[in-house]
Amino acid sequence: MKKFVAAILLICAMVDSASAGPVRIKDLVEFDGVRGNDLVGYGLVVGLNGTGDGLRNAPFTEEIMSNILERLGVNVAGEQFRPKNVAAVLVTAALPPFARGGGQIDVTVSAIGDANSLLGGTLIMTPLNAADGQIYAVAQGTIIAGGAVAEGDGANVTQGVPTSGVIPSGARVEREIEFDLASLTNLRLALRDADFTTAARIEQAINSDFGRPVAFMLDSGTVRLDIPQTRMASVAHALGRIENISVQPERKARVVVDQRSGTIVMGEDVRISRVAVSQGNLTLRIQEAPVAVQPNPFADGETVVVPRTNAEIEEEPGIGLAEIPSGTSLSEVIAGLNALGVSPRDMIDILKSIKAAGALHAEFIVR
Repeated sequence: MKKFVAAILLICAMVDSASAGPVRIKDLVEFDGVRGNDLVGYGLVVGLNGTGDGLRNAPFTEEIMSNILERLGVNVAGEQFRPKNVAAVLVTAALPPFARGGGQIDVTVSAIGDANSLLGGTLIMTPLNAADGQIYAVAQGTIIAGGAVAEGDGANVTQGVPTSGVIPSGARVEREIEFDLASLTNLRLALRDADFTTAARIEQAINSDFGRPVAFMLDSGTVRLDIPQTRMASVAHALGRIENISVQPERKARVVVDQRSGTIVMGEDVRISRVAVSQGNLTLRIQEAPVAVQPNPFADGETVVVPRTNAEIEEEPGIGLAEIPSGTSLSEVIAGLNALGVSPRDMIDILKSIKAAGALHAEFIVR
């Protein structure tokens, strides 16, 4: 773990020593209206090798199976059939922008009953609806699950998640999203990370490229583009030109730590004011070693359990009182802590204390 942390800190130091390069506008903004739409459907998977839903525990599976068979001309009303090779699933997909009828998209299939695995199953024709309730695609195909299940009479083992899988190009677009891009006279560019400096640089870069004022910053997260002023053949041509313009983004000073894995990620602009740090570890160990006392042979009495507890307190040597000079970068502080052998979790506690003292000048995010 220490070698992994040392490698990460080395990368952070390398990044901190060099300024970030320019980034294309397409990697910084979202174009207003150019977006995908989420789709969802409820369907049935067949062909499972005895790993499907138990219809006694999942009556909705029996209901959808009966509806499908009746649509195919098979009357199963009043019949008692409980196959183990079918499973009810939810099908999800994302309809990309400007998807046209007949195009194919990927879908994700997830079991909602008590099926053990979807390996080898086939999804029966399933309509996919958007938020407006309209059907925009139909999914069908063989599921590729990312797990495996092996079981015997006394034990079983599961690897991955066999109750969820994907169907590459498993849905065909049946309805198009109505969006007339060519008729727009202005378009908004929405920054993924709102920042006044970055928005101003995007406005300046676009206007410099076109040689006239065509972009106007509205706020920290929005830049408006006047299409007629660009004098391009179409809106698509203008966006194709704009999205490849490079801009130097401005990022907030930010520190992100993950307490579960001990991961620490920081930006290059993080600074620490003058502060003193002292840290130590206190370990408390309590061990129970009960002893059973039995009566003498042929004597009346009962076996008694006598508790015995061993308690110890151990204080491990930590970091003595150390002073951090003003203006020190966080990567330098963590590199020094790592050189002293401080564990990642102790580093996180030290950073939290420095932030609480008001000496860490950055947004501190704990996950």
